[in-house]
Amino acid sequence: MDHSFGEFKVLIVDDDQHILDLLNVVFENEGFSDVLNAKNGEEALHLLKQQQPDIVLLDVMLPDSDGFTLCNQFRQFTNIPVLFLTAKTSDLDKLQGFSYGGDDYITKPFNPLEVVARVKAQLKRYKDFTPPTSGSSYDFGDFQVDKTSGKLIVDGVKIECPAQEFKLLLYFCNHPNQILSKQKIYRDVWGEFYNGDSTVMVHVRRLREKIEKDPSRPKWIKTVRGLGYIFEDHPTGGEQ
Repeated sequence: MDHSFGEFKVLIVDDDQHILDLLNVVFENEGFSDVLNAKNGEEALHLLKQQQPDIVLLDVMLPDSDGFTLCNQFRQFTNIPVLFLTAKTSDLDKLQGFSYGGDDYITKPFNPLEVVARVKAQLKRYKDFTPPTSGSSYDFGDFQVDKTSGKLIVDGVKIECPAQEFKLLLYFCNHPNQILSKQKIYRDVWGEFYNGDSTVMVHVRRLREKIEKDPSRPKWIKTVRGLGYIFEDHPTGGEQ
């Protein structure tokens, strides 16, 4: 599918004017015509609500808040992709970013062209993800998934689900009762070669926290030790 990225609205949140200027120029050169800037959390929340961007680049260290907490606030009313920009490079920091609802994690210093490439990849997956089943929703009793509206309903309550988590959930819904390796999941959902990190595990854990009554003994998304995961659409009980 041919993408005109000029139709997408990007919000960049960073208190470093040099970074804002650099990314603004690169995004414009790459065909993005609507790039919004915010230097703190208050401005970011205002722009997110008023301008409704399609994707957010979010610095972790902001003058009035931290990006992780801010992302958690975003998730109260939107599931658009959020990419963290940060100088923190440890695996623990990355896992924390994913746990707060982030979709990708870019460390500083970065190549601005790589940032744009990651944004394009997220937008393509977010906008083009169309599961191959004919129905528009799934009803598993405990929870319902509406792939058209992007809603997850658990026990009658709408649960905010970040874009990447929702795509993973739909992937499981489309492949019930099949053992799926981490490598296959990462390739099919993230569109990248699996490098052995904890991304899949973290997102599975976050999904379990949303749909399982007892996430420590899941009955829907089960671990198949040494092989991967299996989504049971007619579960027989939780993991022992």
